[in-house]
Amino acid sequence: MCQERVARIRGMVEYIRVNEESSRSFRKALEPRIPSLHKAIRLPDTGAVPALINFVVHYVEQVADFVEAITDITHEAGIYEEIKPLLRIACDYFLNPPGIVRNPGYIGALLEEAYLAHRLLEEINDRFISQCGIPLAPLDMTRANIIAHELIGEPFANELDQAVLFSAELLLDKHRFAGKQIQQYVQQHKRNGWDKELSRWPCLTDSMDIDISFSQPRAKVTH
Repeated sequence: MCQERVARIRGMVEYIRVNEESSRSFRKALEPRIPSLHKAIRLPDTGAVPALINFVVHYVEQVADFVEAITDITHEAGIYEEIKPLLRIACDYFLNPPGIVRNPGYIGALLEEAYLAHRLLEEINDRFISQCGIPLAPLDMTRANIIAHELIGEPFANELDQAVLFSAELLLDKHRFAGKQIQQYVQQHKRNGWDKELSRWPCLTDSMDIDISFSQPRAKVTH
């Protein structure tokens, strides 16, 4: 079932990519916002808008990549059935987006849906860490989520955060990562780390082109 959801998400991403190439609607919406983005976001000196569009497409694609990678990792560990309901909710933020998402089908809406999914995966990972001492998977999307939060803009991004926290409470408050296979999974990765997973699923490393720096002001950029 998760494979079907992932395939549908990838199809949506490809449709939006083609649509943006022809309509350039997201580019037109981004251009006037460049000067007002937080100065900590490190944009390239030239081609800032294409870089941001590439960031958004990559950010959206990574939801499918992450769900696929976590599905494979947990299948191999024998703990997939426990994790599957959580992954399904992350996928459903795309396929059945909540009413809070604006402009369904528009690349900006996909950014919002991706933000919901990434933040939920982040909450699941944090809860797994708090209970087991290691992450469920070696995801660190903090930097990318901060950039996405800024692109979505406040106060709406804060409303999305609250929606995620509400969903996470409903999903996770009574969810306990326990059982023999979970414990074996934890002990294995405490001993061996994540090199095997990172080599098989490069998507698990944060490879976004846009960076964040709170120590230096952003240089003037061109679109």
